[in-house]
Amino acid sequence: MAAFLSIMARRTTGPMPATARALRELGRNIHMARLRRRLSAELLAERAGMSRPTLRAIERGDPHVTIGAYANALHSLGLEADLGAVGREDDLGRRLQDAGIETRGRAPRRRVAEPP
Repeated sequence: MAAFLSIMARRTTGPMPATARALRELGRNIHMARLRRRLSAELLAERAGMSRPTLRAIERGDPHVTIGAYANALHSLGLEADLGAVGREDDLGRRLQDAGIETRGRAPRRRVAEPP
């Protein structure tokens, strides 16, 4: 039974409210881009290599859809270049860098207790 439970999908926490709003806006934008191009949901889903229910979830901004599915939908609409803009204008990161504040590359390793 333990082996079976270890291969089941793990639950994650829901998105933060700002993230949920951003995903809903992204979904609306994808929906509007599809309508402007006069593409049916069936055709866009086929071009993006997904099912219609997955595309419907994307257009609703569902946080449980993989980022790869969102990227495929954007690519099928000719909007994949927008993904490259994410994080490009990182004002806070640049200010921290200019201020010389050190950031760690990774978290410290956990020490494993030695057996008695």
